[in-house]
Amino acid sequence: MTHRFSAHDPRAGHDSAGVPWTGRTLTGTGFEGDTGAADETLAALLAAHGRAASGGADAGVDPAELVAAVATARLVVPVVAVPGEVDDSSGVPVDVSSDMASVTLVAPDGARALPAFTSTAALAAWNADARPVPVTAQRAALAAVQEGCSVIPLDLPAPPGTAAYLLRPSMVWALATGRRPWVPAHEDDQVRAAVAAAVAGEEAVVSHDCAAGPDLALQVGLTLVPGLTQDEVRRLVTSVGERIAADGETRARIDAVTFRLRGA
Repeated sequence: MTHRFSAHDPRAGHDSAGVPWTGRTLTGTGFEGDTGAADETLAALLAAHGRAASGGADAGVDPAELVAAVATARLVVPVVAVPGEVDDSSGVPVDVSSDMASVTLVAPDGARALPAFTSTAALAAWNADARPVPVTAQRAALAAVQEGCSVIPLDLPAPPGTAAYLLRPSMVWALATGRRPWVPAHEDDQVRAAVAAAVAGEEAVVSHDCAAGPDLALQVGLTLVPGLTQDEVRRLVTSVGERIAADGETRARIDAVTFRLRGA
């Protein structure tokens, strides 16, 4: 997303669109008293997560608690100036306009990310030339969705090449909608109902359960009748997975699905 700003003299009595300044009232952004510091609760949780990830004595931070802290915190997203129109009529190139572009990152596999920061200091440590834009977590998540970004890395780099925390696609979606707190997929009532519906008509499934898989993936456990061939098991798992993903809202609440199979 880019926004173009052309050179304009405010002494002309109107803005660049020709609308007079007279009689206009500027409304607040909600961040007038913002010092640029990180939210204390979120900073503490990120620090504890970092210590646990590096093998410290801290227990792992509850992801739901961390996302809840993000939801109520102010974040900072970076924008950078990129060249706009250039006037070279005098023989000397002069910038007459510039574009302010939000920053998105692209991984080798093509996945896109919108970086966000908990403080202006964290942003400056990453890129001193980037301009900080304070936003609510919901607006940051909405921007990520609109830009086609699936994840939001918080506080790059910490250490270099990593993020203090990576908000996964299901977390970004929950923050963007603002309708509900994020919970792991295996604890989500809608997801659990979708899994139950997906296996309901399968005679080969004796029972099922939902559990936490690696990296917050949903792990679906299936107890199967004995005697199934590998092809039958493969078709069954594929069919169940497709039914779970058939509903867009349910799919947005799941980052990945794995299966755990066992015999009756």
